[in-house]
Amino acid sequence: MCDYSLHAVASRPAKVGDKLITMDFSDTLTRGFSAIGEPDVAVCLRPGTELAFEQDVERHYVFLQTLFFGKNRWTIPHRAGVFRQINTDNPSTHHDAIEFPDGQIVLVTRLRAGQRATVLQLPVRPQATPDGRTRERTTVGSAAP
Repeated sequence: MCDYSLHAVASRPAKVGDKLITMDFSDTLTRGFSAIGEPDVAVCLRPGTELAFEQDVERHYVFLQTLFFGKNRWTIPHRAGVFRQINTDNPSTHHDAIEFPDGQIVLVTRLRAGQRATVLQLPVRPQATPDGRTRERTTVGSAAP
């Protein structure tokens, strides 16, 4: 998905192996992902997409904040995360977020611009049956619906 404030930006869905960068899109009030080499195209992630960052993730901060709190306060000590949508009941707020292994959830728009990540895995889509209905995948040993 792409956050509500990116509706006026060209976009495409993410693919496994995409090399992404967090960036500010012109004429918007949000930060998102674009593919390296495609700065004017937002890459939309589906909830459950797994990402690997090149370095520990950093929140956006301004110079004065680092004077009072130090830069370490803005670093998230993880290099992997799962894309999530939060606050979906409120249509006029940011929804795109990353959940980190410790359970911390950070809005994408709060990440520092310029961070690089790779799409490791896309979420599984429900399978369609011949009559057009969808069914959820079952695990080995579980009862079929």
